[in-house]
Amino acid sequence: MEVLLIDDHPMLNAGIVSILEDTGLFTVCAQAQSLKEAGSVIEKSETLPSLIILDMLLGEDNGLDFLPLLEKYCHNKKIEGKPVKKPPVLVCSALGDPFKIQTAFKLGAAGFLSKTGGKEELLKAIDTILGGKVYISSEVDIKIKENSSVYAKFSKQEINVIELIKAKKTNKQIAEMLSISLRTVENYISKIYFKTSFSSREDIQKL
Repeated sequence: MEVLLIDDHPMLNAGIVSILEDTGLFTVCAQAQSLKEAGSVIEKSETLPSLIILDMLLGEDNGLDFLPLLEKYCHNKKIEGKPVKKPPVLVCSALGDPFKIQTAFKLGAAGFLSKTGGKEELLKAIDTILGGKVYISSEVDIKIKENSSVYAKFSKQEINVIELIKAKKTNKQIAEMLSISLRTVENYISKIYFKTSFSSREDIQKL
């Protein structure tokens, strides 16, 4: 099976490549260290790999931004008149931020693996998502369950607004980054306050 590895840590990449190819089951067909490189690999590919391993942070890029790009590519590219099937994406990170992990799943990730895990967990995670199931590292599973009832309340755009508030962006900056009006941003924030009973941006930043 072919694997696309998207990560900006060369030494870590070498370890993952070694683990995968030593199994005799996987071949790392391409590597990318940025969103631009990853997008280029996907656009130039006639066929997609069986699996994508994606780092949540790619230098200054948010690795999760790759997920909607992949979704769009699979929707637009047709084989025999049908959209291309999206390969499962295993998101990896050294950080176990439950909000970002939840965001990853909402954007279409099939699994989340902590970079503190070893070879056995990597192979277990891959086997799980290739089998059509969701994988979450055991060390963050409880955090996700504790927070899932909160995140389930929000729409995808509300989650985007929350994430930008957590990044300490102003309403004007949020409007520009999401290409929406300032009034729309204010409406989203009002809905977030209503759904959570929060009353300040500081409360949202604690999500």
